[in-house]
Amino acid sequence: DFVHALAEEGYCAGAHDVTVNWSDEEFSHIRFRQAPAARFREFPAWRKAFYDESAAQGAAFISIAAEHPDLFSDVDPKRLTEAGQTAGKALQGYRARLMSNQNTWCVVSVPTAAWACKVFPECSEEAAMERLWAEILSAVRVSATEDAVSAWHTHIDRLQKRTAFLNAQAFTELHYRNSLGTDLRIELPKGHIWMGGAEKSADGILFAANLPTEEVYTLPKRNGVNGTVVASKPLHYNGNLIRGLTLTFEEG
Repeated sequence: DFVHALAEEGYCAGAHDVTVNWSDEEFSHIRFRQAPAARFREFPAWRKAFYDESAAQGAAFISIAAEHPDLFSDVDPKRLTEAGQTAGKALQGYRARLMSNQNTWCVVSVPTAAWACKVFPECSEEAAMERLWAEILSAVRVSATEDAVSAWHTHIDRLQKRTAFLNAQAFTELHYRNSLGTDLRIELPKGHIWMGGAEKSADGILFAANLPTEEVYTLPKRNGVNGTVVASKPLHYNGNLIRGLTLTFEEG
């Protein structure tokens, strides 16, 4: 239903065409469990052409991230890793266009029943879906009493003021600590640039690449990240929920 609503709005906004690239994660689950291992070292030429040609034609890309959090927990992680690496190599050109803002793009999310029940296990499926919808709408500044577009422009302005402040400081290092054991030092290169909120495409179109977003970010020195990070929240990665994650970085 959400995809259909996006298509309707796309055409109303003047899109020449709207193309849906649908991914069925239940089918993906079957493939990852049953297909021969060599399958995950291959990337179809037609799929690469779809992304490359669409990007070259100036398409805007909207990705809807809405996954079952535990679906791939019984899949060999090596298969997931190989598939991701293969796709990454095949789609380097497409992803380079997005990362350099030659095309506009955005990642959004909507509730799924499995996700909602994972977040609100004490609720019925219907109630969990309603609660997750409410949380997402709040996070993306959509409400019955406020103009969402104006709210986003205000938020983007706020984030860009923060990036301007950080750029003016010219920090040499960031030091993160928490009560769980995080003690991480991140060196910043001279002349680093902070960004966040929204960016402009090559055509000068202002766009927010993530809804919601609260981030401002920069690039660390290549060999300047040292220490330990202990996650305070679970990490959802490749269909698996990882708890108690600890990462250690050593100089060099």
